[in-house]
Amino acid sequence: MNLFANIRVALRALAVNKLRSILTMLGIIIGVGAVVSLMAIGNGATASITEQIEGIGTNNIQLFPGKFERGGQRISAKLTFDDYKALDEKLEKVRVMAPTIQRVLQLKYIGNTVDVEVIGTLPAYQQVRSMTLSQGRFFSDGENGARSRVVVLGSQTAADLFGGLNPIGRTVKIDKIFFEVIGVLESKGGSGFGSEDEVALVPMETGYTSLLGNRVISNGIRTLSSVTLSAMTSDDVEWVMVQIERIMRQQHGLKLSDELDFTVFSQNAFLEAFDEITAILTTFLGAIAGISLLVGGIGIMNIMLVSVTERTREIGLRKAVGARRSTIMLQFLIETIVLSLIGGLTGIAVGWGIAYAVSAADLVQATVQTNTIVMAFLFAAFVGIFFGIYPASRAARLSPIEALRYE
Repeated sequence: MNLFANIRVALRALAVNKLRSILTMLGIIIGVGAVVSLMAIGNGATASITEQIEGIGTNNIQLFPGKFERGGQRISAKLTFDDYKALDEKLEKVRVMAPTIQRVLQLKYIGNTVDVEVIGTLPAYQQVRSMTLSQGRFFSDGENGARSRVVVLGSQTAADLFGGLNPIGRTVKIDKIFFEVIGVLESKGGSGFGSEDEVALVPMETGYTSLLGNRVISNGIRTLSSVTLSAMTSDDVEWVMVQIERIMRQQHGLKLSDELDFTVFSQNAFLEAFDEITAILTTFLGAIAGISLLVGGIGIMNIMLVSVTERTREIGLRKAVGARRSTIMLQFLIETIVLSLIGGLTGIAVGWGIAYAVSAADLVQATVQTNTIVMAFLFAAFVGIFFGIYPASRAARLSPIEALRYE
């Protein structure tokens, strides 16, 4: 009997008990569907966040106050405007630098209110964060020096406050103080944390004097939330980070043996760390989905053992008329593989459907990759072969005389 004839026999055998065959394939369908959908969602989320990080610039370096120790405790410290001035004066190989002060505040326009991150900064922030505007303009050095009450909104913030109205020239309340909207940022999409679509940017001097006040000024000292800077080239990043540490140690009076009370990291280092985390999570999720495939394989083996028992007389009759052991084994192994592959193909379709639904819902742009489909298909085939060998060999070992006597 050739291969195609064996496949036809296998399909007829599976069609005899349609419901049982469908229930048997369920474990494979769930497992493969989970692998395809989880990998697609993971790939989409990774690509989205990576794009946002790279959009900001891999040459970027960020400085924050305080530092976490290995035990999980945080060394508290302040980052001040004087620290920023020292960095601005002494650092070399830096293209642009901008300090920030930020707090979550309420913005209001007529009946619409939204709580967003309000960031006080300098005009250089637009360049260091690679921001583009869809409407209007960014505030200027002159407006910062004049402490002008102007604001640039993130795209989502503008949409939440104004809907379809043109925000430019309109007045919003930020923490009960009126600001004129002069610009709206181009949408970059949300990453789930620190989305630039949900911000409001104001001049730093305005933030210190009119908006944030005592929340960012301590004993007359102007504190900062962070300093963001961009090295000239990617090759300069490590050198600049070393210089930042040296200058900040001098500013804070720290010896070489003292623990740092600030944190400095590059955007590229963050991207590498993120890639490692997503790789671990993807592997973990894939392992969970693999368990479903394992359970599905055990279910297939169980049903095939039942099938061998039910068809004992058939096996005996085939052997009595000259069927070889290898022929019997191949027939049952093909039945198992066909069962597994049909389940695998169905699972791929289900996983693809889930990925499409997630993308359509705009939760994340799930990406189904070819290698994921190939891997899921091959794994389904492997499950069929691995869990089909024992039932097939058991059928092949049956004695024709004992099989014909079986009731």
